[in-house]
Amino acid sequence: MTTSSFSIYGLATPLLCPGDDVAAYLLSSVERSAAGRFEAGDVVVIAESALATAEGRVVRLTDVEPSAEALQFAEDYQMDPRHVEVVLRESDRVVGGIPGFLLCMKNGTLLPNAGIDASNAPEGSLVLLPLDPDASAARIRTAIMEQSRADIGVIVIDSRTHAMRLGCSGVAIGCSGIPSVVDERGKKDLFGRELEVTKRAVADCIASAAELVMGEAGECVPAAVVRGIGLPIGDYAGVATIDASECLFMGVALHTDPSLLIDGKREP
Repeated sequence: MTTSSFSIYGLATPLLCPGDDVAAYLLSSVERSAAGRFEAGDVVVIAESALATAEGRVVRLTDVEPSAEALQFAEDYQMDPRHVEVVLRESDRVVGGIPGFLLCMKNGTLLPNAGIDASNAPEGSLVLLPLDPDASAARIRTAIMEQSRADIGVIVIDSRTHAMRLGCSGVAIGCSGIPSVVDERGKKDLFGRELEVTKRAVADCIASAAELVMGEAGECVPAAVVRGIGLPIGDYAGVATIDASECLFMGVALHTDPSLLIDGKREP
């Protein structure tokens, strides 16, 4: 993959509601944007909160009854017990936490509060992650290609924090039509040495770039078109992840205390 330049166009939409057709909104939005239309090779980037809202992944806190475990976590980490209960339901494992956040394993990814978002959610509600972001990306890609006749890729993205860094950046949680990771092994570096371990997380890089035009607050720009990136478009599906034992950060933690990954249980 080589590219000298690329362009990013924000796609503004009305506020999305449960049951809305995301692909239809994007097809309408692109015609009003500087992009003009979808073209072959475009990568469409969609914010998970907007997508999840359209898919009905919204929980009202008044409908949540906290469990005893949720009450204890809420006391330990200074959180709303109802919020904690929803986090526990959405998590594969709870690793630990800090005030206001539980650190969770979900779908092979380490993330705070199981990816549940209180921002950009209706008052008194929480927005969960899409149930199957890869399937959502594939469905939207198919719908857009059928209408536009353009062979595109689709990425569903979220904002995440990273170890020992201040602030958030974009990360891909669903992907269809493009490789999420490009293997650079075998290429030569500046001094002729062969790369042995380098793999480029291109979907995550695109996610962060797109977030610069999408914003994080009330912009109502839940999607973007990335054009000219030069990625192959084809029968690619899913975001590449690794096992916790292969992760540098989790691997160190597991080596120190293997009990960190006890499934959804608090240590006695």
